[in-house]
Amino acid sequence: MNAPSRDTIFALSSGRPPAAIAVIRIAGPRARAALEALGVKVPEPRRVGFARFRDSASGEVIDEGLVLFFEGAKSEVGEDTAELQPHGGRAIIATLLAALGRVEGLRPAEAGEFTRRAFENGKLDLTAVEGLADLVMAETEGQRRQAYRQMRGALGKQADAWRERLIKALALVEARIDFSDESDVPEDLLAPAGAIARDLAAEIAAALADGHRGERLREGMVVAIAGPPNAGKSTLLNRLARREAAIVSPYAGTTRDVIEVHLDLGGMPVTLLDTAGIRETDDPVEMEGVKRAQARAAEADLVLWVVDAREDSSVAAAAEGRSDESRPLTWLVRNKIDLKQGVSPGVEDGGAEEETEGREAFKGDAASGAPRRAQNSDAFEGVGRGGGSNEGNDRFNDLLTKVVTKELNRTSESGAQLTESEFSISATTGAGVSSLMSALQRQAAELLSGSEPALVTRARHRRALEDALAALARATARPVAEREDLLAEELRLAARALGRLTGRVDVEDVLDVIFSDFCIGK
Repeated sequence: MNAPSRDTIFALSSGRPPAAIAVIRIAGPRARAALEALGVKVPEPRRVGFARFRDSASGEVIDEGLVLFFEGAKSEVGEDTAELQPHGGRAIIATLLAALGRVEGLRPAEAGEFTRRAFENGKLDLTAVEGLADLVMAETEGQRRQAYRQMRGALGKQADAWRERLIKALALVEARIDFSDESDVPEDLLAPAGAIARDLAAEIAAALADGHRGERLREGMVVAIAGPPNAGKSTLLNRLARREAAIVSPYAGTTRDVIEVHLDLGGMPVTLLDTAGIRETDDPVEMEGVKRAQARAAEADLVLWVVDAREDSSVAAAAEGRSDESRPLTWLVRNKIDLKQGVSPGVEDGGAEEETEGREAFKGDAASGAPRRAQNSDAFEGVGRGGGSNEGNDRFNDLLTKVVTKELNRTSESGAQLTESEFSISATTGAGVSSLMSALQRQAAELLSGSEPALVTRARHRRALEDALAALARATARPVAEREDLLAEELRLAARALGRLTGRVDVEDVLDVIFSDFCIGK
């Protein structure tokens, strides 16, 4: 984005027409002249006026509506800004934009250019800009709250406070270096500088030790629905999404690519992935689908491994290729209980059904509908993909019992216990699905929320804070009396990293990336 800031820009800032009302924004030194060119009497700043918008060429009235004007530094952008609020018809908007394009000195705005000018004019720092972008894109209540906190300066104000303290410490060290011979300069300046550095290192380290909750909330919890063909994965996806998002067919191999569905579970964002049935195949297209399914399941936060309850199948290696530490949390979902002999089909959205036959190691609490939980395990490693022999069944039970005993206290990065649960459901009738949905909601809340709101919400924030922390660690690694010049340099590097976080220094290389996420007119 290389356009000079002296240009006056305009764009439609409201949603796609038609709509009851549209908002067209104009910002720049010729914003007032643009209103006059449309035959509009410029209202008092920050006051709403009524206007008839005219074509500058023919003088014909295009529409009538409301108009506002904001002066220079008092505007959100930091420059003269006007807003037209005509009716939201396509023809009205197109004619008004064409009329503005004929005004000398005006041009259409690029994506994010209004917000970029607000940043350049000191109205927003980079963390607030990113918070605004997240607020516009927020799909759930949890995402909205987090984005609003960032837009209002949750991280930016804290980073500025840290930077001010760093600069104070740096001033003490430099005073000791530059004016050590002056009689009115105290000799013991390094000790308080070192104390400030140690305190800041502890505070930044605490902000980083959040289990990446902020980034996860932005992206949402990813749940992969995986398993052998014809287990009912697509039917389960449609049941959870409450719409026909995936094609359901009795033929194996129908799902070839990964299908994504976004859900709001109690304010927490969840992305469901319907993957291809995992099996041995000679079909090159289906083979690619299986490969993608395995890759997406390995990257997910949670895998729902779906099997047909009638076949008593063994569970495939859902986390194949990953270490025990990085293996995704996996729940076993035994589907089609309505078709299994001796099992009541239940009612739609009913609780989990207790099975009349099946593995005792997985039996749930029939009275409460709550599944018995065990640990995420390596029980899946090496278990066959076939139709399920008794030998494979026994092997699965033995491995599961071993892993449950061995890994009882294993915890995830966020501190939530890694659990593996079995759910007995019918995706067709809805029996048991409500229990699965409740468990998904609890898991999302554990993974994405915490007792304190997360300060760090993007990878860029984390990198900048990690750079600052590394510099502070080097600064405090040696006695402060040794190598005063090195201490000063490390404090300077830490302050520079915090400056990059808010956009005070050395951020030209990231500006285009950040503002490209915005829509035209924002």
